[in-house]
Amino acid sequence: MKTLRQILTAFTLMLALMAPAAAFNPDEVLDDPALEARARSLSLELRCLVCQNQSIDDSNAELARDLRVLVRERLVEGDSDEEVINYVVSRYGEFVLLKPRFTMQTLLLWGAPVAILLIGATVMVMNGRSRNRAAAAAPGNDGLSAAERAELARLLKDREQHS
Repeated sequence: MKTLRQILTAFTLMLALMAPAAAFNPDEVLDDPALEARARSLSLELRCLVCQNQSIDDSNAELARDLRVLVRERLVEGDSDEEVINYVVSRYGEFVLLKPRFTMQTLLLWGAPVAILLIGATVMVMNGRSRNRAAAAAPGNDGLSAAERAELARLLKDREQHS
């Protein structure tokens, strides 16, 4: 039992060490805890333009550090969270956002593949239906053998004669 506890403790420690550490420096931390919390929250929404798949909060790149400082400066000046984001986007473009805003461009980006699949499926269904109609309308394509066709013709002729 003791070894199981030791193994679980070691495993827990390994998991804790694998967690990503924030890359911000102690000299970047604001004195006001509320502003610092807002700055950290905003830093998690902004992409490091060097690393590209990390937030500026997780990146050690110089540009990420500059962006973290810029976010804190804007917050100290009294900007709202939205104003800070808009300011950074105006300087670096929409790419700086880890979660892009919903715009017509993002709608086209995400909607185009779905629309193409739907159009392709519609074309395939319509094409299949027209082929089925053409096959059904073709003379002699009723699925009967020659002997069955002859028997059917004889039965229909007998029926006409008796009516």
